[in-house]
Amino acid sequence: MKKKIYLTLAVLGAFCPYYYFIPFVYENGLDIDLFVDQLFVNKVSSFFGMDVIVSMLVLIAFVLFEGKRIGMRNLWVYIMATLTVGVSFGLPLFLYIRERYLQRMS
Repeated sequence: MKKKIYLTLAVLGAFCPYYYFIPFVYENGLDIDLFVDQLFVNKVSSFFGMDVIVSMLVLIAFVLFEGKRIGMRNLWVYIMATLTVGVSFGLPLFLYIRERYLQRMS
């Protein structure tokens, strides 16, 4: 049951952010300066932006420490998932694969 929830959350975590990002790219191209300007346009959006950036760093550390601790391979996949989509995708994807790995090990 836990694995199904993680997998469902990974799918949602990939779909929901890109639902908004793809139209931005379609309208503006990959304009990083505009993206950052809009991300930090006010204190509320800056709060959310910084929260996600710090959460991303925490997740990368967790993936590296936990993945190495239990012997998982290809940890770069979850880091790239986080960097290219976000924490909303990278975290549930890692947890899903981690659960599968732990089940196979026991």
